[in-house]
Amino acid sequence: MNSSPESAAASAAGASFSRLPLSPATLATLEQLGYQTMTPIQAASLPVALAGQDLIAQAKTGSGKTAAFALALLNRLDARRFDVQALVLCPTRELADQVTQEIRRLARAEENIKILTLCGGTPMRPQVDSLAHGAHIAVGTPGRIMDHLERGTLVLDGLNTLVLDEADRMLDMGFFDDIAHVARQCPKERQTLLFSATYPEGIARLSQQFLRKPHEIKLKEQHDDSKIRQRFYEVEEGQRLNAVALLLNHYRPVSTLAFCNTKARCRDLVELLRAQGFEALALHGELEQRERDQVLVQFANRSCSVLVATDVAARGLDIAQLEAVINVDVTPDPEVYVHRIGRTGRADQDGMALSLASMNEMGRVGNIEQQLGVEMEWQPLSALAPASSERLLPPMVTLQILGGRKEKMRPGDILGALTGEAGYAKEQIGKINVMEMSTYVAVARGIGREAVRKLNDGKVKGKRVKVRMLTE
Repeated sequence: MNSSPESAAASAAGASFSRLPLSPATLATLEQLGYQTMTPIQAASLPVALAGQDLIAQAKTGSGKTAAFALALLNRLDARRFDVQALVLCPTRELADQVTQEIRRLARAEENIKILTLCGGTPMRPQVDSLAHGAHIAVGTPGRIMDHLERGTLVLDGLNTLVLDEADRMLDMGFFDDIAHVARQCPKERQTLLFSATYPEGIARLSQQFLRKPHEIKLKEQHDDSKIRQRFYEVEEGQRLNAVALLLNHYRPVSTLAFCNTKARCRDLVELLRAQGFEALALHGELEQRERDQVLVQFANRSCSVLVATDVAARGLDIAQLEAVINVDVTPDPEVYVHRIGRTGRADQDGMALSLASMNEMGRVGNIEQQLGVEMEWQPLSALAPASSERLLPPMVTLQILGGRKEKMRPGDILGALTGEAGYAKEQIGKINVMEMSTYVAVARGIGREAVRKLNDGKVKGKRVKVRMLTE
């Protein structure tokens, strides 16, 4: 296994994408999308991946790894050949959706590249129909990909790139045999790119069985201390949930991800926060897929102030502009702590990591300090005072429009209806998410109800639509 020195990656990080053997159209797309310079993982992995070599890369969510493997697989793609040439395996549907969106954005330079998301929790029939019409790239979870392979609806004879994204998470979830089964269905003469945040034993097993002389790239995860302000507060067990409300009223972050160690704690905290007037939503394993989708859309488009989640539910989440992370409970695993706080302070933004710890969690805090090589800053709860008497409300609300990709709905259609006939300014419209059956659009809180009425009274793409505001 070849090892790439970290120093080489570090020196190349910040370099321009124009140093890479990419087409002028791809470089122009990167510029349009605001990709200025390469992140460390991109600088270290792209030269290897673009050269067609197998790769094992250590990279966390938010490090730029999706663009690293997306550019490599798009580079090998022949758009004229209508068969699946690249397959990306992901641990969760949420991550698969994010990966699909990112590849779509990067594939803009090429006309008509078809990318399908194949995940459980959604009906099989539409996926089978889409595959029958042909596709270039498939992104999905191991179980559903296996279902399609067994039915013969997904054929991998033309595959040239296999990507295993967040491989350690897939192994944690018991997918080793499924991954092995899928890999065996792929042509032997292919490129395999494996991305993993940690290196459990199963990674070596996967590598020995399915990768050919892979380059190994291991980058230490670095958090810029100046960008993430870490503070700890000592609490009595009975004060813990109320203390979260104190933190929110004191710091007033627009978006907060609050981590709990258990589902029960998630539910209790959401109940308390809502009772105190906060717009809070829960993300845990018991939600149906449709509910999970709605929760994530509302949080990502800034129409929910607090997302309360367990680590398992939050895997693979990458939310832009996250002002604060609150550790409601201290995790027993220092690596998980690093991963949690790394969700904030991304790109050029500052972030806060606020943690609550009771006396019996002090050993865990000590382990985290040892792992990070820093002494934590402690503040008393008594120092927290409300910064305003007004309720902390998110700036946006989410409207749900019945009709999505199936009805050929596009973001431009919604934006056109709102800025055209409805008469709103572009600045009042936020993210637009087009799903299979529904479309979600964020609008400024002050125009929410009126926008629902105007859309219901008007037309989108020349047709009447049904619109409602999501309050949950």
